[in-house]
Amino acid sequence: MEKKVVLTGIKPTGMPHLGNYLGAIKPALKLAEKYEARYFIADYHSLNTVKDADTLRDYIYEVAAVWLASGLDPDRVLIYKQSAVPETFELTTLINAFTSKGLMNRAHAYKAQVDVNREKGKPDDHNINMGLYTYPILMAADILLFDADLVPVGKDQVQHIEMAADIAEAVNRNYKDQLLTIPQPYIDESTMIINGLDGRKMSKSYDNHIPLFCPEKKLKKFCNKIVTNSQAVEEPKDPENCNVFALYKLFASEEQQKTLAETYRAGGMGWGYAKGELFNVLNEFISPMRERYNELMNDKSYIDKVLTEGAEKARELASAKMDRLRKAVGVI
Repeated sequence: MEKKVVLTGIKPTGMPHLGNYLGAIKPALKLAEKYEARYFIADYHSLNTVKDADTLRDYIYEVAAVWLASGLDPDRVLIYKQSAVPETFELTTLINAFTSKGLMNRAHAYKAQVDVNREKGKPDDHNINMGLYTYPILMAADILLFDADLVPVGKDQVQHIEMAADIAEAVNRNYKDQLLTIPQPYIDESTMIINGLDGRKMSKSYDNHIPLFCPEKKLKKFCNKIVTNSQAVEEPKDPENCNVFALYKLFASEEQQKTLAETYRAGGMGWGYAKGELFNVLNEFISPMRERYNELMNDKSYIDKVLTEGAEKARELASAKMDRLRKAVGVI
């Protein structure tokens, strides 16, 4: 029995953070044990926000190095750059003809920007480029080109997969053939929302994130920035209502959690101590991966090799898919 295909894209917009690792990278690597995994670096998607060429090149290497350092095995998981597979953009052109403007008008990212413009008294389309507006079409091409059965997403991203499914169904219906696999969103209910430095969801847009492989000294500084309440040292504290402990328990052993929780409740503990304990478990967990990440970034030849070989494999799959689609639509 053939394995189902799981596919996800990683947009290079800087060093992934702890929330990305726990909420996306680690679960995706787990899925690769069960499914045929096809993971890509969505570099063209990043053009909507990253306009400097050198910066984008650095971000691409960073994302690739993070995944490899986190345990991605390129012999078992297909990893490639979106830009290295030109068939993606040919399929984008094809499915444009089967995508209504009304569907794009309902896209969450587009509507959110329109709402921001209206709040500021700006025209609806102020600062909205076609990359943002047609983002769901390019994403659909990413998914449909590789016959993805499952796409891991958060609940706020389900719409993108539903749009890809709508577009695929429109193509299949028109040509009376199952030319495109209908993708399904894969939502892992056990995936946690990771708190940032201020207690809100960890996000680069909130500037409350902890970069995954930042140097040890910077990691300590980030830990010390975590927002806590104003309780005095002598007061007992509630570990279950604390931003520091919320992160700590994601990386500490049960015994470590129990010990620190007792210290919280006993009183006599300052927040500096709790933050120091968090730094210790975080640094212990991250250090081996950080070391591998630094090796990869210091000599990028292995990353280049992995991405080149991945692109060759990806193009083989994509070329066969597009050959079938070109015949089906009548251009050959």
